[in-house]
Amino acid sequence: MSRELGSEAFKAFQPTLLELPPSDELEIDFSGVLTLSPSWADEFLSPLLEKLAERLVLLPSDNLSVQATLKILQEANKRPFKFR
Repeated sequence: MSRELGSEAFKAFQPTLLELPPSDELEIDFSGVLTLSPSWADEFLSPLLEKLAERLVLLPSDNLSVQATLKILQEANKRPFKFR
């Protein structure tokens, strides 16, 4: 939930990100997520958005916490996420 844990999660995800072929998209599925804090998501999703741009695809979620956090991040980054 914290900014520090989001940063650690992004660092731990780096090897997987390096294996992603340049033409492939990365889909993020929020199924099963109970809550998504803006600070954690900023440290994890914002760098992904910066690195992957249009190749980062977020799957739809009916979770209000996820929806609110993604809205905050889009406004903060001044860049929309791509949704499937």
